[in-house]
Amino acid sequence: MNKSANERINEAFINGKAFIPFFTCGDPSLEATGKLVRAAVENGADLIELGIPFSDPTAEGPVIQGANLRALQGGVTTDKIFDFVRDLRKDVKIPLVFMTYANVVFSYGAEKFIRTCKEIGIDGLILPDLPFEEKEEFAPICKEFDVALVSLIAPTSEHRIAMIAKEAEGFLYIVSSLGVTGTRSEITTDLDSIVKVVRENTDIPCAIGFGISTPEQAKKMSKLADGVIVGSAIMKIIGEYGEDSVSYVADYVKSMKQGVKKAIS
Repeated sequence: MNKSANERINEAFINGKAFIPFFTCGDPSLEATGKLVRAAVENGADLIELGIPFSDPTAEGPVIQGANLRALQGGVTTDKIFDFVRDLRKDVKIPLVFMTYANVVFSYGAEKFIRTCKEIGIDGLILPDLPFEEKEEFAPICKEFDVALVSLIAPTSEHRIAMIAKEAEGFLYIVSSLGVTGTRSEITTDLDSIVKVVRENTDIPCAIGFGISTPEQAKKMSKLADGVIVGSAIMKIIGEYGEDSVSYVADYVKSMKQGVKKAIS
């Protein structure tokens, strides 16, 4: 029997806490992204977030903005990324989700985009600029093609946390801090109370992202949630080493996965 998107994503969280790395597709090249994703999987990644570059990524800090720009300048398109995922799926078995912006999906044609996601083996879709109240624009299509529309909960969500959690699919992306993505030396948000409300309203796993960059932070956040998401710290390494970044990213993923595992012990 074919598993649903929710069941497939849930597998990332079954064996303890999940480590979820993010990669901007096409930075420095799609070929490099393929090597980086496979290295991450070999070193303990449980689910991969693939960023489709966008010219105006409003949720992103300078590191991921730079990655978006380099990828677009390198000629990356949504269709090329779809082909890239088809190739990736020949040997990468863990859950894959796209993270991009509503305009990317909208301009491609929402139904065509989401149907293709299903065909190539994408399990979920994260649109950080899609307000919860406007998700109906994409939610019915995602349901039709069984692609989980992953919701975000921010520190400003407060009275809406329960409502968002009740309707959650795949996993819940808890944004650790206000502002854009980027590494932070300290995360001061009261995440305990956010996770508590989430747990009261859904059984779907939740992962914390935005600002996590060290194994210590990963351990701390994994004690609270079911997993951690790391993007900027990885894209920073890739920005520095380019095509030679695979071994550096592999070591980094391994150290972060160990940090996540320590949360259980």
